[in-house]
Amino acid sequence: MSATGTAVRLAIDGGAPVRLRPWHDNLTTGDEEARAVRAVMASGYLSLFEGSHRPDPPFSFFGGPAVQAFEAAMSAYYGMPHAVSVNSATSGLYAAIGALGLGYGDEVIVSPFTMTACAAAPLIYGAIPVFADVEADSGCLDPGAVEARITPRTRAILVVHQFGIPADMDALLDLARRHGLRVIEDCAQAHGARYRDRLVGTMGDIGVFSFNVNKTAQSGEGGCCLTRDPDLAYRLQLIRNHGEAVVGPAGYADIANIVGFNYRMTELAAAVALEQVKKLDQLNARRLALVEHLRRALAGQDGAAPLTPLVGRADCTSTWYLLPLRFDPAVARSDRATFVAAVRAEGVPLSEGYAQPLYLQPLYQRRHAFKHGYPWAAAENRESTPDYARGSCPVVERLHDEAIVVGEHVRPPHTEADMDDIARAVRKVADGLAGRERRP
Repeated sequence: MSATGTAVRLAIDGGAPVRLRPWHDNLTTGDEEARAVRAVMASGYLSLFEGSHRPDPPFSFFGGPAVQAFEAAMSAYYGMPHAVSVNSATSGLYAAIGALGLGYGDEVIVSPFTMTACAAAPLIYGAIPVFADVEADSGCLDPGAVEARITPRTRAILVVHQFGIPADMDALLDLARRHGLRVIEDCAQAHGARYRDRLVGTMGDIGVFSFNVNKTAQSGEGGCCLTRDPDLAYRLQLIRNHGEAVVGPAGYADIANIVGFNYRMTELAAAVALEQVKKLDQLNARRLALVEHLRRALAGQDGAAPLTPLVGRADCTSTWYLLPLRFDPAVARSDRATFVAAVRAEGVPLSEGYAQPLYLQPLYQRRHAFKHGYPWAAAENRESTPDYARGSCPVVERLHDEAIVVGEHVRPPHTEADMDDIARAVRKVADGLAGRERRP
């Protein structure tokens, strides 16, 4: 029975669903991006990178005009002196590990509650990822758990601003200072998010941003690294663009980790990304408005609701790449799988959990990334004994297995009416499952 006494027949039981209309993709591009792409096409140069210290004009070791304009826009928006574009945030994370000189014999503390590239980045250079647990209220690294994982081999912390929620940077930076550690900020999901009065990506040694098609600002594929350190910026540029062929003519002495890759961004992608940066505040404002509307719509009249959005961190601005929703089985009168299946039948797609804890992947369970079990089998790493067993990060396991579901549609071009559909489906399922419970 519903609150009005009317019987509720759920769609999963053959009733009419709340919503039949399709949901929209994250469409953020428009006329501005189309004009920018046409300008690049008209120039005839879709990329102007060349992996040489002194390339022939108009080619450049640092890329063409669209790439450099995009980098200047990122520097200006974030108030950082150096921005280095890359072809993905994954490339940016790999380049950041390399630029910081990390490798065999080193450990890097990472979150297990994120995309696989965060932990793969240390492995590429022979360093060992060590997983620390996360906070239940944010999904970001728990500083206490990080401190417990620090060993004499720890060299860096890779912080993820999960879901667009800023991590506890004051505490993490204090740990880094006290233990002499470098800090990489993964801001892939957190364009424009603020930790108190500071933008994410500006507090550690290197901040890494994604411009993947699903992100708040996107160029199909793309990324950018920010740093205050001119030498780190140059090392990022070397790793991006075949640095091993450049360091000799450039007279650059510190060549460790400068076996370069091709992480270069095209002029086309940079032109689109530049227009997206111009729209970033507008895109974020729209997301925040949708999240706030859904938050109010989900609130139970009696103060109880089966799904409640995580609130983020006090005094911070979260930008909600996705909206994690805490699941309350007592209010839902159901287990999570049943509840989510019923809501999906109403036409509202939700996902159970988020990323499986990374350490449960075969890569870490078998400690085998490269031939002969490297990098764990390397002589320099034999004293590293990270705990990859189930139960090693109980909070992240509980979040993934039981505690949250994820809403993917709190983003343009959706509207407040779409958020109301989500709330109606959740309330209908809660009432319908309660009615099931009461029926003899």
